[in-house]
This record gives sequence, structure tokens and C-alpha cells, in this order.
Amino acid sequence: MSWDPARYEQFAAERSQPFFDLLALCAPVPGGTAVDLGCGTGRLTAELHRRIGASATLGIDRSPEMLAPAPAGVGGLTFCLGDLAEWEGPPVDLVFANASMQWVDDHPGLLARLRRALRPGGQLAFAVPANFAHPSHRLAREVAAGPPFSAYGLPADRSAAVLAPERYAEVLDGLGADDLCVRLQVYGHRLASTEAVVDWVSGTLLTPYRERMDGSVYQEFVARYRAALLAELGDRRPYFYAFARLLAWARFS
Repeated sequence: MSWDPARYEQFAAERSQPFFDLLALCAPVPGGTAVDLGCGTGRLTAELHRRIGASATLGIDRSPEMLAPAPAGVGGLTFCLGDLAEWEGPPVDLVFANASMQWVDDHPGLLARLRRALRPGGQLAFAVPANFAHPSHRLAREVAAGPPFSAYGLPADRSAAVLAPERYAEVLDGLGADDLCVRLQVYGHRLASTEAVVDWVSGTLLTPYRERMDGSVYQEFVARYRAALLAELGDRRPYFYAFARLLAWARFS
């Protein structure tokens, strides 16, 4: 998929909140190594690198557009193109994946592979959206399932990839976690209006829809999606966008 960093960063402050909450679960690894899988623009990867005190942190993302503005000249911080669905690097002290794993299937298998990339005492931390039942997500699929958009096919249902909180805890325990924390957290984002939700999801959820449709068809899709959203949620100003996310951390001996 072709990502738009400017569109994604439109709500940078709000999107950063889960990152910092996830980072707060991680213990420092002074002089150690870390990898940030699905690092996006790398802006937050630089913060991760600084706060955990790593000697080397690698940010990996599959989008060259997102990596283009990644910070340069930070000692020990590097970036490269790659896909977390395939990544198998040398052992590190921390594997970190914020808002990226939902694009990959088979999370038990993925977590098993990421666990194998940890040094003894290593940590695995990840966050995924758990908002798929919200009208902002549900209505996108409902509109896309109708004509003329259905002719372009529906993107994969990413809600099928994300597990329940208790299942993540069971998987991490089964992989040998000595300590773990899995929690569901609802973030309240106060947007200017209900319509601002369309701007929010345009940088993430709607990206695979944009990839499938011709330009004019996609614009019509967005217009119908906006109308459906306003019809269900009302035209509220401001609008409280309740966004649920799963945050998980584990340490392994």
C-alpha cells in the first residue's frame, strides 16, 4: 500500500498517546539493541531509542513514503525498508511494534517468531487497534460492499487478525513469558467534528480502499462513507471519538 505520511501525521498528537503508554511498559535497555517494526515516519522511533537508552535501534517499515522523512544523524538509530510479516533479524533486547501488527495475519505465529528474535531477558511490546466494531470502521466495509464499489473487492478484514486480550495473554504465557501485561484501553480523542473522523481514517483504515479504487470512484466512496457516518453518529461539534486499543508487553528469560 502507498501511505501518505502527511495525512497520517495530521493527528500526530492523538496517535502518539498509545505509543507512549506502550513505551512506559518497557524497561530501559542501556547499551542494548531494539527494533521498531512498522516504524512509520520514524519520529517516535527516535523517542524510543532515546528513552530506553539503547546503543542501536533499527526502525523498519514497508512504505518508502513513510520512511522518507525519518530522522537522520541520530547516533545508533537507523532505518530500512522491510516487512514485519517477514522480518527475522539478529537477536535484540526489545522488539517494539506500535499500530502495525494488525496488518499481519496469524498473530500466534507472528508472536512466536518475534519471541525467537529476543535475547535472554528480552522484551516484546506491541499495540493494535481494537476499534473494528465502531461505526468509523464498520461503515467503511458496509459502503464498500455496495455498488459500484463492490466491483473492486473488499480489503481483508483486519479485525480477523486481532485477538482478544485474554488470548494474547495466553499466547505470550505459552511462549514462556516470565512477566506480562495485556490491557484494553479506550482513548478519547476530541475531534473538531464528526466529519473529522473521515480525515482520521483516511490516513490509516481507508488506505487499502484507496489502493483498490480509481481516483473518482474512491472520492465517491469517501463521500458516501461520510454521509453514512453522519447519518449514524450525527453532526456533532466537537465529536468525542472513542478509540479502543490493545497494549501488550512481555519479558522472557
